[in-house]
Amino acid sequence: MTDDKDPLDALDESARRYRETEQAHEQARQAVVECVLAALRAGKRPTDVAARSPFTGTYVRRLARENGILAQPRKKK
Repeated sequence: MTDDKDPLDALDESARRYRETEQAHEQARQAVVECVLAALRAGKRPTDVAARSPFTGTYVRRLARENGILAQPRKKK
């Protein structure tokens, strides 16, 4: 912020930019959720999906449950 700018004007500008980027962030998050669900539906392991996403393993498994994606049985070694 410059010293000659009114602090409330600077706040208005910053808040406007925040709202604009917040919408873009939410759109990007939704795109990631869709890709996570697609990977899980394709049989990818939640551990592997979580490792490549910005989400925790717990959240990835929650997304799976909420979307009716059943856990895959463990493969025998």
